[in-house]
Amino acid sequence: MVENTQFMVEVKNLVKHFDEVKAVDGISFNIKKGEIFGLLGPNGAGKTTTVKLLLGLLEANQGNISILGFDPEKDEVALKSRIGYVSEEPLIYKSLTPRELFNFIASIRNLNGDDVSAKLAQYLESLGAIEYYERLISTLSRGNKQKIQIIAAILHDPDLLIMDEPLAGLDAKSVKVVKEILELHTERGGSVLFSTHIMEIAEDICDRIGIINRGKMVAMGTFEELRHMAKDIDSTMDLEDIFLKLTEQDESIKDIIKKLRITMKSTNGS
Repeated sequence: MVENTQFMVEVKNLVKHFDEVKAVDGISFNIKKGEIFGLLGPNGAGKTTTVKLLLGLLEANQGNISILGFDPEKDEVALKSRIGYVSEEPLIYKSLTPRELFNFIASIRNLNGDDVSAKLAQYLESLGAIEYYERLISTLSRGNKQKIQIIAAILHDPDLLIMDEPLAGLDAKSVKVVKEILELHTERGGSVLFSTHIMEIAEDICDRIGIINRGKMVAMGTFEELRHMAKDIDSTMDLEDIFLKLTEQDESIKDIIKKLRITMKSTNGS
């Protein structure tokens, strides 16, 4: 299998429908080596479905996916050794302790014991998770479960990280640490697909951004390119403003804010 030296991920005309609903409607995008690609969209836009298609958890109705030269549906086992996945809700063995989980991961991935121990110690310290190492995962808070899931996803140094709302439940310090981990990951040539609702995070860390709305890719590019697509040269326009405009929600938001102001003024004045 020959790998494309430029793109880690190539998606062409991807379609997935559930009965009459097209969750993903002909989207195309690529992720370059060493790039953090943000996937943004309103709730129900098709982000999570796209992620599941990339992971081979769903079968596409149409289109092509190539990840490191592999087809997720046909080369699932080979591909899993090259990918790390972080979900919004931690998908880890909650009946285990973190120590047991990491030992299990090291075993099935045939990881070098000394290397794993050194990396694991650093990750646990950096994310403030040492004190939870021997506790059942089921007893941990959502944020601490997410820390364990992130460590589990990066322990084998994957080429591609697929992260679906990975910062959910994390405190500010842990968010900063994860952002640093992603930067180090891309510096060594790894890539990231980063799906999020948090505009400030996407604007801060993503090299390029794709915006999905109703299953379609409505815009894609750098922050500056998206600003031009939104037909606004206002330098104060942030990613949230651009996102709302490109997903055709900006006028709706203005109307909602106007009605809220009228209601609040009326209520306070009574």
